[in-house]
Amino acid sequence: MWDALASPLFFAPEEKPIARPLRINDQIRIRQVRVIDEDGSQLGVMPTENALALARQKGLDLIEVSPTAVPPVCRISDYGRLKYEQSKKDKDARKKQKNWELKEVKLRPKIENHDYETKARMAERLLLDGGKVKVTIMFRGREITYTSFGKRLLDRMAADMTPIATVEREAKLEGKNMFMILAPRAVPTGPPKFTSQLHPANVPEAGTAAQGVASSA
Repeated sequence: MWDALASPLFFAPEEKPIARPLRINDQIRIRQVRVIDEDGSQLGVMPTENALALARQKGLDLIEVSPTAVPPVCRISDYGRLKYEQSKKDKDARKKQKNWELKEVKLRPKIENHDYETKARMAERLLLDGGKVKVTIMFRGREITYTSFGKRLLDRMAADMTPIATVEREAKLEGKNMFMILAPRAVPTGPPKFTSQLHPANVPEAGTAAQGVASSA
């Protein structure tokens, strides 16, 4: 049924990741294996040819899920379905990782209003994309003596983001930078203030802090 080598599938009896590709059906050359049925019941140790015949009788595959066990453990299941389920799990994991990625928007304490609105739109797009945003005020030289300017700027940003975000971490001064962290609301309370509600295909993708953040004089 499976002529080509099986592609990597990270699935063990306890459904935990493993680090090697899995063998299936005729690729399993060992003489006997411990078998788990499709419903999870233990069928015990049997000759591999008997286990393979049982799997084929059910129209399923014999999948070696724990090759290092003695004897190796095999599961009777639909290999294509397992690959599909694992692909969905991997996709969901990547999506969650993306959503939890912290992006950064940097501002100067004496930023012009036009530049502020540009940075606010960037923050909105990052939040609407599901990411958290670190808003940082950068002080240079003697500007550090005017931290109140930075605090008012962060308060302004927090207020402007209120329809789509909450303040997860209040403004804090670290060295010559002051920052706060915004998290997207699960359900927005209103439209974003600066970003037009365009179709996602028409909204430019916001970059990471390293790519999309430009300091304002």
